[in-house]
Formats: sequence, structure tokens, C-alpha cells
Amino acid sequence: MVDILHRVGVKAPLSEVYEALATTDGIAGWWTRDTAGTSEVGDLVTTRFRHHTTGEEMGGFDLRVEELEPKSRVSWLVEDGPAEWIGTHIDFDLSEQDGYTIVRFGHLGWKEAVEFTNHCSTKWAVFLMSLKHLVETGQGEPSPDDVEISNWH
Repeated sequence: MVDILHRVGVKAPLSEVYEALATTDGIAGWWTRDTAGTSEVGDLVTTRFRHHTTGEEMGGFDLRVEELEPKSRVSWLVEDGPAEWIGTHIDFDLSEQDGYTIVRFGHLGWKEAVEFTNHCSTKWAVFLMSLKHLVETGQGEPSPDDVEISNWH
């Protein structure tokens, strides 16, 4: 199994970071504007990604909310999306350290490391910086306004 791991410090209260991760409005503010569903344990959150100039859908994910631990953890199971993502887990573990909310991110359980894993690792870093910007400044860079990193966007 292969995991994507990142650690980001956010200069904001842990409760604000949690809200950005645990609610559909929050997710729409840093990951993709096209976010729907309800973010309650057992429910489904759907995300779709669109091309920044054409508006054409490029893909998306159906995420089953597995855990919502206020001020400490958000966890999703990927039920639909690219084959490499189905069955993987996306976890956000939160803690406070030295005036930062620390986000320990894991996209866990990839069957193998493929080129798409590299791409997704970089895109996750881009979106985690969008999360940081959203909570620190009030303005994230969710899809379709995210940084284009390659021909895969």
C-alpha cells in the first residue's frame, strides 16, 4: 500500500480549521466550489472538478464521511472516482502547537505508486495551501481557481 502524507501549520484557531474540513461549505471554500451533500457521519459528500476556462467537468469523488471528531479529526472513505482512489481513505488529524493548528493529512491505501499518485500528492499540497489561505485570510483557491500543475491540471 502507498500513502500520500502532508503536514501544514495554519495560523488560526483549531475550531475554524475543523469547520473548513468538516462542512460542505468549508470544503467548497478550499477544495472545489462544486461540493454537495451533507457532512454527517455515514452521509455522502460529492465533489466535482471543472476546467478553469471551459467549465467542463474533469472528474470528481463521492466521499463517505467516516469520522467527524470536533477539533481533532475528519475522515472520508472514497466510494467513487478514479479507480486508484476507490477504497482509499482521506484523513485530516488536527492538533495545536505553538500558535498553529497543525493539519496532518493522509490519503491512505493506494494499491500501488503510479504516476497519478505523484500528481495527486502535488495537487493535495496545492489544496492544503488553499485550506491554509481560506482559514487565515478568508479566501481559498478551490477548483476551478486552483493552481494548474501539469497537463492533467
